[in-house]
Amino acid sequence: MARVVLASALSRWLPQAAGQPTGEVELDIAGANLGDVLEGLFALHPNLRGYVVDEHGAVRHHVAVFVDGDVIRDKRNLTQVLGERAEVYVMQALSGG
Repeated sequence: MARVVLASALSRWLPQAAGQPTGEVELDIAGANLGDVLEGLFALHPNLRGYVVDEHGAVRHHVAVFVDGDVIRDKRNLTQVLGERAEVYVMQALSGG
């Protein structure tokens, strides 16, 4: 199982966060590759799909995904095989000055 960590900018969209301060949320999700794990995440929290991936299934430009500390470079190819104890960190890039 992969450990999926959602940064606070994304975890605020989870139902249990309604009206409460949010922080990182960690979930254990089964999947052989990154795409499988993300689909498992969306099965649990369907409202996250539109924030994380576009209509073609690619990770959105303003979202960064790290697998075991390394950023994924090809946001369209989510077939990266994950180890049994992989950590997938999903964060929404924020801009401003």
